[in-house]
Amino acid sequence: MKRVLLFLLTNLAVVVVASIVMSLLGVNTQTMGGLLVFAALLGFGGSLFSLAISKWMAKKSMGCEVITTPRDATEKWLLDTVARQAQQAGIKMPEVAIYNSQEMNAFATGPSKNNSLVAVSTGLLYGMTQDEVEGVLAHEVSHVANGDMVTLTLIQGVVNTFVIFAARAVAGVINNFLSSDEDGEGLGTLAYIAVVVVLEILFGILASVVVMYFSRIREYRADEGGAKLAGRAKMVAALERLRNGPETGAMPAQMAAFGISGKRSLTELLMSHPPLEKRIAALKAN
Repeated sequence: MKRVLLFLLTNLAVVVVASIVMSLLGVNTQTMGGLLVFAALLGFGGSLFSLAISKWMAKKSMGCEVITTPRDATEKWLLDTVARQAQQAGIKMPEVAIYNSQEMNAFATGPSKNNSLVAVSTGLLYGMTQDEVEGVLAHEVSHVANGDMVTLTLIQGVVNTFVIFAARAVAGVINNFLSSDEDGEGLGTLAYIAVVVVLEILFGILASVVVMYFSRIREYRADEGGAKLAGRAKMVAALERLRNGPETGAMPAQMAAFGISGKRSLTELLMSHPPLEKRIAALKAN
């Protein structure tokens, strides 16, 4: 419920800010140019705002406990490992956190390479060997070093703009067509909103295919980066443990996209992560 509330408040804030900005700029959303500006403000605004608060939202929604002073040898090893890998990757030390979950997973998030968070589940930290955990950490640090959070945010902003613009443009064409008939009433406010919502869902499905394609590409890159930081054998061992273990549970979309493993899907087109078998094969082939 907390995640849903945060999501709704975030989007409401973006809509309000976009509306205010449009009013101040005197942009008319009834024209194609004005509609495009509105779509871009809304599409990129939501993505960039989510990126800006990504660390805060991750800590709140996942119950992350940031390690400042290690309480035991395991936490000290965790901090030391991330610090070493961050130095190898040429980035500032990320915040390191643990969240309570039986699933074996981890994620990285943050607004920039030098302002990031790497979090691991208790299930992963205490259920894997240190070599396997090191491979997972290297994968997440590589996500940060590759700038994947920013890249995926920009891609999401582009597709959001397309969805918002295309849905309203098509709905406008339908409304104008119906207004030109004998009745000349058009869609009406409620019907127009309903058409926009349906079109946004349809275009959103198409757009998600594009986003997931780029997401899968960066997973291969993060695996390869993890192999360079921790060693290929450790990276392969981590993925094989995940393949042979239970399916990972659901994380909020912002975090799941940067987890070590994603949920399975009926089609690979809608998967944020390639199948583990393909990832392992790609690592072994190099």
